[in-house]
Amino acid sequence: MLMIKILSTHSADFEQVLQAVADIEAIVQPQDAWGFQTLVESLKQDSMHLLIVYEQKNNSINNTVTGYCLYQVIFEQAEILRIGTHPDYQRQGIASQIFARLNTELRTHQVESLLLEVRSDNAPAIALYEQQEFALIHKRKGYYQTPHQPAIDALIMQRLYVRE
Repeated sequence: MLMIKILSTHSADFEQVLQAVADIEAIVQPQDAWGFQTLVESLKQDSMHLLIVYEQKNNSINNTVTGYCLYQVIFEQAEILRIGTHPDYQRQGIASQIFARLNTELRTHQVESLLLEVRSDNAPAIALYEQQEFALIHKRKGYYQTPHQPAIDALIMQRLYVRE
């Protein structure tokens, strides 16, 4: 059964989960993956949070992290810094589950807008973000540069939350 939660830095399996996230990062974002130590350092900041999706087996995670979202909240503004789903679990609605939970968390904390950055050549991610009510607000020309390849633009997208 798939479960989703915010990972506590005091969790007994904190390091195991972060290693699983780092492993997924290396697969789904090989050009600029965040490693274990970078994730640890990021989560030392009170403004940083990590949502994880995992298969529950005997009330523990047991190395079955399937997706994640690292985000930061500062006052009424939030930003997704990293998001990914293990390839074996893609196209199963996990990203949509992540966004549903993230939206609930952000509304609870009275966040007004959520930002993210995506490579302009990542059509599946852009389609997902548009489905999740994100709109393009800015383009950074040639932001992603790889030797011997054309530079790729970064798209800055935003989702606004209406106060209820």
